[in-house]
Parts: sequence; C-alpha cells; structure tokens
Amino acid sequence: MYGNIIFIFDFDSTFTQVEALDLLADIALSGSDKAEKLAAIAELTQKGMSGEISFSQSLQERMNILSGTKEDINRLVSQLKTNISKSISANKHFFDTYKANIYIISSGFKDFIDPVVADFNIESSHVFANTFTWNQAGEITGFDTQNPLCKDQGKPALVKELKLASPVIVIGDGYTDYEIKKEGFADYFIAYTENVNRPLVTKHADFIASNFNDFLNFISNDKSLVP
Repeated sequence: MYGNIIFIFDFDSTFTQVEALDLLADIALSGSDKAEKLAAIAELTQKGMSGEISFSQSLQERMNILSGTKEDINRLVSQLKTNISKSISANKHFFDTYKANIYIISSGFKDFIDPVVADFNIESSHVFANTFTWNQAGEITGFDTQNPLCKDQGKPALVKELKLASPVIVIGDGYTDYEIKKEGFADYFIAYTENVNRPLVTKHADFIASNFNDFLNFISNDKSLVP
C-alpha cells in the first residue's frame, strides 16, 4: 500500500519515548553534582531540538558534560528497548512490511540505535547517526567530528547525499527533522507529538501526529501518496 513512499524516522522522542543521551547521563554520571549535570543536559537537549540554539552547540555542550563506558551503553540499550513509543510498538508490522523503505536518521548515536531498531528489522545500513569515539579502556572520549550529523544542517546534508526517490516523508519531533523538508529534501514533515510537543517545531509541520495511527491515517487519506 505504501511501497512507493520513503519514510525517514527520527529516533529520540519519536521512535523512543525518551532522549537517549539524557538517559545515558542518568546511567553514567555520579557524584554530588549529578542532578545539576542532568538538568543542564536536559536543557541543552530541549534548546537544540526546539531550534533555540544550534544543534552543533547543543551536542558539543552535552558531550562536554557526559561520560560513559561500553557497559553503560549496554545498559542504555536495555532500557531503550523498554521505552519504545507505545503506538510504534503496536504497529511493528508496519516496520516489518516496509523496512526497505524506512530510514532512521538521528542526531543520536548508532552505538545504541542499531541494536534497538534491529528488533524492528531495520538494517544498520538504513541507520544514519553519530558515532562515539572510545579509548582502550572502553570509555567514551568524544564523537566523530567528521560525521555530517554532528553539524548544523546535518540531516538535510545527509539526505541530499542519499538521493532518495520522492515521495519522502520525515517523521520527527525536532527542528532538525523539519530542516530536511525546509531544505527541499522531503515532501512532507510530520511533527510527531506522542512523547513531546515542541510548539517551535509543530508550527512548521504539514501534519501533527499525536501517535502512529494518526500518521497512518494521514498518509492513507492523501491521494497524492496513496492513489
């Protein structure tokens, strides 16, 4: 039914109910200033996703605060798997059916996204995200600064490189998702609000989906998408 459509999904607060870096910080950080650091990271996440500050600034400042190990990532993956958005979990068959048409494009990190979306039969080759750098002790030292997704306008730059056939629909909760449509590399931007509603983002949406069924109803009723 939707075989002609390319679907680009965000990960944090769209595919999952949570922001993974915020959750990783809760797992990995300790000490008397943990609460202060968690609040700072959460604020930077919100400002970056709403477009109040540049994404590159948001990511760099969060990574300056964050620490973690490969063991922390494993714990994070386990928790993320229990925090899949409820209506997405209920529509797992959609991802099984249209996996060849589905891409995950995230400003998060492949290190934890790949094992989560693999449960939905989404191949690693269809997952585009940042990657951590590590030392020999298995500790996070930073991230790959050459990856376009750590930079401002990174998502549209990446989608441009993919040369995806139209129609392309972007589904996400953040301003960086809207930028794909804004720069002309998607036909629709769907603001996904099941987990978080960002007014600075939803005002740019072609449609606001409060859950996955809302999204499916929208595309099913658009005759230009489903003749």
